[in-house]
Parts: sequence; structure tokens; C-alpha cells
Amino acid sequence: MLNSSDYPALEALAHIAQTGSFDLAARALGVTTGAISQRISGFEDRLGTVLLRRTSPVALTQHGDRLVRHFNDVRLLENALSDILGPAKSRPTLRIAVNADSIASWALPAFAAVPDILFDFEIDDQDHSDRWLRDGAVVAAITARSAPVRGCDVTPLGALPYTAVASPAFIDRHFPNGLTADALAQAPALIFNRKDRLQHSWASRICGPNPRLSMHFLPSTSDITHAARLGLGWALNPTHSFADDLETGRLIALDDQPLTTPLYWQTARVSSDVLAPLTAQIKRAAKATLSQS
Repeated sequence: MLNSSDYPALEALAHIAQTGSFDLAARALGVTTGAISQRISGFEDRLGTVLLRRTSPVALTQHGDRLVRHFNDVRLLENALSDILGPAKSRPTLRIAVNADSIASWALPAFAAVPDILFDFEIDDQDHSDRWLRDGAVVAAITARSAPVRGCDVTPLGALPYTAVASPAFIDRHFPNGLTADALAQAPALIFNRKDRLQHSWASRICGPNPRLSMHFLPSTSDITHAARLGLGWALNPTHSFADDLETGRLIALDDQPLTTPLYWQTARVSSDVLAPLTAQIKRAAKATLSQS
């Protein structure tokens, strides 16, 4: 069991997790690196378990990760009481799972509107981001899963529309006879990572189930757009990210039917009160950007 004397060590552990360094954690807390090391070593001895892997950067063990999440939960609860107890001594850190396309297209203004919280983003595909909630590794997630994770509340956000595009030269080279299964099997698609199945979902409307695709893997939404402009491949990104390119003709839509992905905000019920300001901002940003039909 933890006691009050453990919280200086917990605070040190949280800062090491945030900075990846004993030296940077010491600087943030205004103590020596030796003092930080003593806090952690003493804490590990008392608990009888290793909390950190002394790599570069320093990495948490499973037990260390769980303790940092506990420390951040406590900070969140203290923050929620700030109107009664006065301003919190330090800003809490929220660990959030979110898909890269939401970060790149609509969600960041919502996070920026909650300045009293620090964010630790876990970037994952919208079809997989709920796994972080199931594992207890995050307190909230933007996900394509409508079924609530156990112990979580779900808020529908709307649908994010995607458009498939390519440069004029790419279309002339790869699709001279239009979109066909054979052409799509040869024309390289730009794909975020191996979890990303949106391109296959879009192509299946043309080719039928299990389309064959050639693929470049490029884990950056903005770089995928740039690569499409250069003719490296065809891209499927949030529609509004291509607005200027479509207007100027730098990119051309491959069809006139956007692919929509419904999104949901899932939050751990035990943290619902402290998450309320962020939830309000997420809902506001989603309403302004996502399709609500």
C-alpha cells in the first residue's frame, strides 16, 4: 500500500516518465539528480519491484507505468477541487489515445482549449485506440468503436469524411482507363501503417471484398498529403485537408463519394468529473467539423 511519504518518489517517477531522464526530472523539481535517484531507489526497495529501466531514454516497467497513472489520477482529482482548495500546485497529465487523422484535422483545438492539463498522446488507429482503454493505459480515447469499453462512457462525435485523391500525372499514368481492380492493384497507395484499413475499405467499393493494393507506408498524415502531391501514390485523408489542393487542381478526387468514419469519445467513468471540461471541448470541436448526419 502507498502512504503519504511515497508521493515525493511518485512525483519524481512521473517527471522521469515525462522527460525520459533523471537529470531533466531533477531540473523540473529543483533538486539534484542524486536526490531523484535516491527517491526512486528507496521507493523500489520499499515496494520490492523495479519501476524503471535505466535505458536512454529511461523507460517505465509495467509497475512503474501503473504508479505514474495513479499519480496522474490523484493530480486530476486535486485539479477538480481547485475551486475549493485553490490552484493546483502542478498541472495533471492526461494520457489520451487518439487517431492521427483526428489530431491532424480537427481535435487539437479542443485540447488547446483546456490549458490547465498536460497531455500524453498515444497515437493509434481509430479501430484500435479503444485497446488502450481496455488495458487501463489511458483515461479517454477517440475511437471508431461505438460499444463502450467496460467502465467507460461513450459520446458520439460525428463522422470524419475521407476523400481518395491523386495528382493529375499519377492519374494519367496509373488510371488511363479509370479505376479498375487491376489498376488499383498496381497503383501504390499511401498508407499510415499496417493497422490502417481505410484504403482497403474505400477500394472494396470498386473492386469488391479483399482488394489487392500496392502500398507505401508513411506514418504521417501531412506527409501523406505531400507525397500525393509529388505523385508518390494515391492518398485517402480527411476531405478538408485536401480542400486547397482540390480547388487548385494539384490533386484530383478519384471518386465523388467520400468514405465516412464515425468517431466516438470514450472516457473512463471514474475520471468523468475531471474530464468534463475536455469532453465539452471535444464535443464542441466535433460539432463544428465532423458530419453530424
